[in-house]
Amino acid sequence: MKPLSFLLVLLVAVSVQAQLPTASPKAAGFDPARLEVLHATTKRFVDEGQHAGLITLLARDGKIVDFQTYGYRDVERQLPMERDTICRAYSMSKLITCVATLMLIEEGRLNLDDPVAKYLPELKDLKVWTGGTADAPQLEPLKRPITIKHLLTHTSGLYYDISGNDELTKLWKGANLWTGPGLTNFITKLATLPLKHQPGDAWTYGVNQDVQGAVIERVTGKTFGVFLEERIFRPLGMKDTGFDVPPEKMSRLAKTYKHGPDGKFVEDQPIVETWPEAGRGIEAGGAGIFSTAGDFARFAQMLCNGGTLDGKRILGRKTVELMTANHLVTLPNNQAATRQRGFGLGVEVVTDSGQLSMPSSIGQFGWYGAATTYCQIDPKERLVALAFAQHFPFNEHSFFAAFQTGYYQALK
Repeated sequence: MKPLSFLLVLLVAVSVQAQLPTASPKAAGFDPARLEVLHATTKRFVDEGQHAGLITLLARDGKIVDFQTYGYRDVERQLPMERDTICRAYSMSKLITCVATLMLIEEGRLNLDDPVAKYLPELKDLKVWTGGTADAPQLEPLKRPITIKHLLTHTSGLYYDISGNDELTKLWKGANLWTGPGLTNFITKLATLPLKHQPGDAWTYGVNQDVQGAVIERVTGKTFGVFLEERIFRPLGMKDTGFDVPPEKMSRLAKTYKHGPDGKFVEDQPIVETWPEAGRGIEAGGAGIFSTAGDFARFAQMLCNGGTLDGKRILGRKTVELMTANHLVTLPNNQAATRQRGFGLGVEVVTDSGQLSMPSSIGQFGWYGAATTYCQIDPKERLVALAFAQHFPFNEHSFFAAFQTGYYQALK
């Protein structure tokens, strides 16, 4: 074979591998007519002006069976949503960060019960909020150290500063956590802030995965972005995923929108400083990753397969089982019983389908993102479902329930 011909064959092979294979809906166990019901429902969210654009993807048995785009990635310029549109994953980044952490646990470089301060000594003297004001907080010392498992399960007491006007939120907002540069600077600022509660006492959504990114940097000696590229993105063929968007791909980036006072779409500013330009902001493991539906489908399919894709093992099968077990049963005062879902090591887990307002499967897991992004993985049905809307506020028009109901009703 001539060198040029070989190169072309190699490029085609790489291109094919960069997306999951496809199958017809019928062959994969979907009713094509009932899928049209899902399409009509999704299209209505765009046609009625609830979302500027949407991308949806369904994969079953490792093959894409439905991949749809609706509306615009740029309303002002009338640029359509396309299959390769790059979106802000926001908190779906947490799924990737938790997998990265579990990889190091498998290698013996971390332990679930390790104190976080073992790797980030800046955090060893954290205090806990008990009341007061942002200017005069009332604090108490830690009763127990924050562990790696506390980070993974969002039971550390770490908080988010992105919404609210209470005194604790005011205190957190004043720290300007997200301006960078780098995760070391982020941790230095975080060390000055109090926890919302004692570690292990409650489930509180917070900056846990951003801290995990800093731990990974300290353990590996690499920037978090380089570690993800080398250990997850490149092995999985996620060629359009990372903490920034290269200049040559910027035209594919979707804008994020909200409704203005007149109901029309206006571009919204990114939260937690998730800028596409390299070096701007920090590599935020909780919200900073950009990706495409096709790329993220490869990552989700790896988890659905029990940690492997295309012969490349990212996590062990038993580690995925541990990740997707409900770890909230140890919370005091039976707090887990008040939640519609359980929570594993970085993922929401369905533990009782009867408590949900939509079809589901026991053991289904996944997470979401602030700009109305959605990832659910159903091992029982061998199903991956993704949606990217790029709309604030989060799930404002309850698209997730309509989408999940729509794809489950289409299964034979």
